[in-house]
Amino acid sequence: MTPPFPNASTNPSPDRTQANTAGHAVSDSPFLTLHEVIRKARQKLNHDDWDYIVGGTETETTLRRNRMALDTLALRPRVLRDVSQIDPSTEFLGRRMRLPLVLAPVGSLELCTPEAATASARAAEQFGVAQMLSSVCQPGMATLAQQVPNALRIFQLYVYGDADWIDRHIEQAIAVGNAAFCFTVDMALYSRRERDIAKRNIRRAVVPGREFLAHLSWKDIERVRRKYDIPLIIKGIGTTEDALIAVEHGIDMIYVSNHGGRQLDHDLGSMDVLPEIVAAVDRRARIIVDGGFNRGSDIVKAIALGADMVGLGRMQCMGLAADGAAGLHRVLELLETEVRICLGLLGVNSLADLHPGYVRRAYAANPASALSAFPLLNIDTIDYPGA
Repeated sequence: MTPPFPNASTNPSPDRTQANTAGHAVSDSPFLTLHEVIRKARQKLNHDDWDYIVGGTETETTLRRNRMALDTLALRPRVLRDVSQIDPSTEFLGRRMRLPLVLAPVGSLELCTPEAATASARAAEQFGVAQMLSSVCQPGMATLAQQVPNALRIFQLYVYGDADWIDRHIEQAIAVGNAAFCFTVDMALYSRRERDIAKRNIRRAVVPGREFLAHLSWKDIERVRRKYDIPLIIKGIGTTEDALIAVEHGIDMIYVSNHGGRQLDHDLGSMDVLPEIVAAVDRRARIIVDGGFNRGSDIVKAIALGADMVGLGRMQCMGLAADGAAGLHRVLELLETEVRICLGLLGVNSLADLHPGYVRRAYAANPASALSAFPLLNIDTIDYPGA
C-alpha cells in the first residue's frame, strides 16, 4: 500500500469515528453542515464573484442538467451486511487518498480567498486529496510547488500559445513535481455567460492568446504524447466517440466534464454520459468526472457508475470563500462523513464494493439548480456585501 499524504490520516480518530456513526462530525469548525459553509460564503462574496461561482452559460440548462442527472439517481441499499470497517480511501497517481476527490482546476480562486490556489493545495495536502491547478489561477505552478511541496499537484493548461509555448509549460510542470498534466479542451470558443454580461462583468473573457484554443486538435495531443512521459489528462470529454479517440492517443485519464455548465448550453449532464463512456473506455484509461457534485452521496453515485475520481469545483470555492484553507478542509471533512454514512447504509465497506446495481433512475424531489442539493439553504435571507 502506498503511503498517505503527510499529516493526513486514512484511519479516523476514535472521536471522528464516533461522530461519523452519530451522523455529524466532531470538529472545532463552526460549520456543522455543508449548507452552513455556503451561507457563510454568500455572506462574504460580492454579487459579481458569487455569480461567477454559481452561474453557467446562456440559459444555464447544462448547469441544471448536471444536478438533475445526479438527483434522478436513487440509491439501492443492501442490509444485514457487516459494515464495521468502512474505508472510503482510494489510490491515485501512486498516493493513498482519504476520498476519491480531485480539487478541480477552477480559475480565479483569488476571488474566493487572498491565498487563492495556495489555500486549495494546503487543504488538499492536509486532508489527503489531489489538487489540480488552473493555468488561469494564482499563484503559478512554481510558486505553488514551493509553498505546498507535499501536495499531490496536477497542472491544467488552457492553450494560449504555440507548440513551443505548450512544451515550456509541460517541462516546467515536470520540473516542479506535478504528478500529471491536464489539457482542457472544451474552450474552443468562450461562452456567453449572461449573468456576467448583464452586469458588464466581462473581464474574464478577454485573455491574450485565447485564439490558440480554436486551433487545438488531436494532432497537438498526439505530438505531446510522443514527446513527454508524464500522465496526461484530457478534460472536457462528453461523448464516447471522443473518449475512444483519447484512448487511441494513449491518454491516461479521461476527464468527463462540461465545464460545470459554463461552456456549451443545452449539453447533457455529466452523470448522464458517464456510464456509456465508462463502458466504451473499458478500463483502458482512468476516469474523472465533475459537474454538480455537492454531497457525499453524489460521490458514491459516480464511483458506483464507474468513475475513478470526482472533481470538486463549486464546493471547493464555497469552502475557500467561507474560511480559506480551513473552510475547504471542513468541506472535505463533511463530505467524508457523508460518504462514510452512505457507504455503510448501502451495505458496503469500500469504494471497490460499489457497482451499478447500487443505483437506479428515479424522479427528482427538488427542481434542479446549482444549489438544489441544499434545500435548507435560503439564499434570500442572507446578507451579503453591497446588499
